[in-house]
Amino acid sequence: MSGDLAVDARGLVKRFGDAVALDGVDLRVPRGAIYGLLGPNGAGKTTAVRVLTTLLRPDAGQALIDGIDVVSNPNGVRQRIGLTGQYAAVEERLTGRENMEFVGRLFHLSKPEVKVRAGELLERFDLVDAANRVVKGYSGGMRRRLDIAMSLIARPSVLFLDEPTTGLDPRSRLAMWGLIEELEADGTTVLLTTQYLDEADRLAERIIVIDLGRVIAEGTSDELKDRIGGDRLRVSIARAENREAALATLRPLCTGDIDTSHDGLSFSAPIRAGDRVVPAVIRALDDAGIDVLDVEVRRPTLDDVFLTLTGRAVTDEQDHEQVA
Repeated sequence: MSGDLAVDARGLVKRFGDAVALDGVDLRVPRGAIYGLLGPNGAGKTTAVRVLTTLLRPDAGQALIDGIDVVSNPNGVRQRIGLTGQYAAVEERLTGRENMEFVGRLFHLSKPEVKVRAGELLERFDLVDAANRVVKGYSGGMRRRLDIAMSLIARPSVLFLDEPTTGLDPRSRLAMWGLIEELEADGTTVLLTTQYLDEADRLAERIIVIDLGRVIAEGTSDELKDRIGGDRLRVSIARAENREAALATLRPLCTGDIDTSHDGLSFSAPIRAGDRVVPAVIRALDDAGIDVLDVEVRRPTLDDVFLTLTGRAVTDEQDHEQVA
């Protein structure tokens, strides 16, 4: 296993009775990167995080965090990681500052160190004004920011964020994305689980797609989209008599078969580098004397990727996985 990896897991298996939650999962996350673990509810994302953070013991396989085995040395792993679960793990009866100080004491930080570190994080997460208020009165976004701040108090080298924006409004989600991007800039390794496609697209430099407890694809967002054909060009022309001339003009500019099944006047086909092909398409059709109604390029989404790989959308619910 490589020393350049913050997370190095091979062949992880976890069963709950007859249900297989993880079925030979491999995960490799280099230091200082943000990786996304993408899949629907029940795919095995949370189970994988719980194994990697020592909350569950795998039935088979091996996982190292910063080179430390999660089974043989769980205490060593816990000293290296931070974890934010799907629901903010804050104590509502305490203030924001008291929550921070409580977690600091759990990590055996000195009182002066806890005070300084809590102040730094409360300021960074825009919670200074609310620091001395009881958390029960916090909004969902404030609770989530406090939760992540608490997970960072001991300066973890690896941070696990398990669906960190679940339940947040759009404005709070955008703010949370900005904070996560700051963590990468600071050199923190982040493994982010999500079922939000735009979240994975925005934050993760590489995406691991998981379904039914197995890794079914991995790559950058663009690499995954290219696997299903890349950009698609769609052209609509004005007159039926120009149909064959339009097809002849378009063929050299496309990378695959042209779909003519729309309405006889609209065509779609895979292309590369859509931003450069569109002007060429417009010029070629104009030179051929073909009246064009519309030319557009559609980039596949991660939902298209998941639908192609699994036959269903990432937001489809599943209930086959039992999570402890």
